[in-house]
Amino acid sequence: MSLLQLPEIKADARLGAAGFDLRPDALERWAPQVRAAGTDEEATISIYDAIGETWDGSGVTVKRIQAALRSVGGRDVTVNVNSPGGNFFEGVAIYNALREHKAKVTVKVLGLAASAASVIAMAGDEILMGQGSFLMIHNAWAVAIGNRHDLMEAAAKLEPFDDAMAQVYAARTGMTPTQAAALMDKETWIGADQAVEDGFATGVLDGAAVIQAPQSSVERRALAQVEAAMARAGYSRTSRRDTFKALFSGKPSAATTSTPCAGDDVAALLQTTLSTLRG
Repeated sequence: MSLLQLPEIKADARLGAAGFDLRPDALERWAPQVRAAGTDEEATISIYDAIGETWDGSGVTVKRIQAALRSVGGRDVTVNVNSPGGNFFEGVAIYNALREHKAKVTVKVLGLAASAASVIAMAGDEILMGQGSFLMIHNAWAVAIGNRHDLMEAAAKLEPFDDAMAQVYAARTGMTPTQAAALMDKETWIGADQAVEDGFATGVLDGAAVIQAPQSSVERRALAQVEAAMARAGYSRTSRRDTFKALFSGKPSAATTSTPCAGDDVAALLQTTLSTLRG
């Protein structure tokens, strides 16, 4: 980065004792149709999905961000964010990749930067919040299964991740790591104006900078909600992906392009499945 010296987060995925999955509250408040009104495609990176690879090969991964940064080269880059979070290790890796970019990084939080996405947002030299947008910060949240010894081990392994995130939020805002950790303990939602006041952001975007994309993109949230519910029910990542692949012959968007009402049918199926899992 050219303007700030932010700490590196060291988190080796091989140390993970649990599966990092999306938080239900973040999914409920995520509006996936929120997008930037206009972009310079050659110098813009869009993070409009869950962090980490999803069942259908979508999702935002560090490999995709690194490829985009190579394409940008040594130029200033804008990163548009509207994400409910997701895989902690992928989020950390993306944060580190952005903080190492040699030119200016401008992060625009258009709708939501929750969980791992809030860590990514901290990599900006400049962080701009859209009207009605939110950051959500919390302790590392994972799905762990096992006996009490397994759960105690998982909790112990999560602690250094929390410490690392608190260090980043503290470096960004000027507060102490203890103060940042207290906000994480409370699972804090931070609106645009408050983010600027507290130092999590440097400014607010004009309302014209944000648009609503076609409603069919809401299918992404329904898919994510079902997968998160399956994770909490104890289904492994492989099992979840196999289930989705059995339901769909291709990506959900393919159905939307073939038949006008197909997208509605897919959304209805997913919502029914989600209600069953919740029950």
